[in-house]
Amino acid sequence: MRLLKFKRFNFFYDPYLLISIIFLSLIGLIILYSASQESSAIIIKQSIFVFFGIILMIIVSQPDPAFYKNLSGLFLIFSVFLMLLTILLGTEVNGAKRWLDFGFFTLQPSELIKIALPIFLASYLYDKPLPINLKDTFFSILIISISFFLIVFQPDLGTSIVVLLAGFYVLFLAGLSWRFIGSSFAVFLLSTPFLWNNLLEPFQRQRIATLFNPEADPYGTAWNITQSKIAIGSGGISGKGYGSGSQSHLDFLPETTSDFIFAVIAEEFGFLGALALLSIYTFILFRCFYLSLNARDRFCRLTIGGLSLIFVTTIFVNLGMVVGILPVVGMPLPFISSGGTSLLSFYIAFGIIISMASHKKLIRQ
Repeated sequence: MRLLKFKRFNFFYDPYLLISIIFLSLIGLIILYSASQESSAIIIKQSIFVFFGIILMIIVSQPDPAFYKNLSGLFLIFSVFLMLLTILLGTEVNGAKRWLDFGFFTLQPSELIKIALPIFLASYLYDKPLPINLKDTFFSILIISISFFLIVFQPDLGTSIVVLLAGFYVLFLAGLSWRFIGSSFAVFLLSTPFLWNNLLEPFQRQRIATLFNPEADPYGTAWNITQSKIAIGSGGISGKGYGSGSQSHLDFLPETTSDFIFAVIAEEFGFLGALALLSIYTFILFRCFYLSLNARDRFCRLTIGGLSLIFVTTIFVNLGMVVGILPVVGMPLPFISSGGTSLLSFYIAFGIIISMASHKKLIRQ
């Protein structure tokens, strides 16, 4: 991490995260150009988001962590308000209300709550004695549940699961007892039939059923997974070459610019290209873990840990559905897939991580 001093301004940044994220964003633009079949409109739009996202990340990284701790409650309330507004007035696409249309920009509030929830929980739990007591545990679970169900009702299974895990990540890192974890897992298993019949929409149940038996309908519900596996397998060791993926360029592979863009990478660059991308992700993740372990206080450790685990969970869910080990839930690949709010949310998250890490040296001076 670095602190640059100017006459009236201190510039906080972490060179490892900053350079790797910018590099990853540029790779995303290159991949997206091929995945979109050389669409200039998509690249220009994504480039604008990348440019403003990097600027936003730098801006967000400058305030002291106390700024985020003090405003965490307001940030969560604002995010919940936008979620309620989305349910009432949101734009409906394919039966789901997930977006607020402001004319010049479309906002997906669930991406904001994905950041606001772990920061709020970290602020609430940072000074609680270990292990955290039942009162604090149940209050935290209540906040997590409200956030979770607001997204479930949209419906958006993928983001709701990430938000649920985001809350429990912070709870776990804050010192949740293993006895409570075991009991909660047992309750979850026992309630699975109820959740299956009452929480999931019919199309979501169909996606899960397709995961376990894709051969039952390879040209219907299993089409996405089938074509994705074909694309990944056909890439071999070194791939077919940039812009030469047959599955994506002949329109067999769906959602090539968003959910299934990793299949495009594997087909065009093969195992080596996929491994290179995963290596960059791994470097970023380990850097975040290092920063978390060396953060200045418990609030910073919990926030960095929670946000970085959201990052790795999003990657895992995306790759899991692309290779066919998880149901298709609509999850973008961070900094690679096209998108606005999702992309900006990760820039904001890493800006906050950099803030939590880089201000430590200021304390030591």
